[in-house]
Amino acid sequence: MAFFAHETAEVSDKAIIGDGTKIWNHAQVRENAKIGSNCIISKNVYIDSDVSIGSGVKIQNNVNVYHGVTVEDDVFLGPSMTFTNDMFPRAFSTNWKVTETLVKKGASIGANCTIVCGSTIGEYATIGSGSVVTKDVPSHALMVGNPAHQIGWVCKCGFKLDENGTCVECGEKYNLKELG
Repeated sequence: MAFFAHETAEVSDKAIIGDGTKIWNHAQVRENAKIGSNCIISKNVYIDSDVSIGSGVKIQNNVNVYHGVTVEDDVFLGPSMTFTNDMFPRAFSTNWKVTETLVKKGASIGANCTIVCGSTIGEYATIGSGSVVTKDVPSHALMVGNPAHQIGWVCKCGFKLDENGTCVECGEKYNLKELG
């Protein structure tokens, strides 16, 4: 089994792409990028050099994943969200350094979000559309706004937990004290 790349996609022959991954129209995957198996890389996605993306990741249209970003397995990156990688950007600077970002397993980042570099998004966290993440996000946290702030907790299945830590969809129970 191999990966699929649309005829308009630019995929470096130095990138490592897992079996079953699909790379769609006008996407660009740079050298030394590592993408796991069974991923979907949608239209106009940019994956920079040396980026690491796990398996089962869905990256929607117009997403930018810049150098310094690591995305673990089963992550959802919503349409037009973006990462940054420079804490002090200047067009004239030749002395800039990459600040790394980590998105942990199962996290979901909504449409048009910005993830400021240096942040870690915890496992199964959900970032609401349009949010700007400027600091670490706990596992299972539900974050919204600019800057993003926590308004609750979410289950592994993605639905909100009630005040007792029970998922409103699947009924799984969590100990809220252990979550945060």
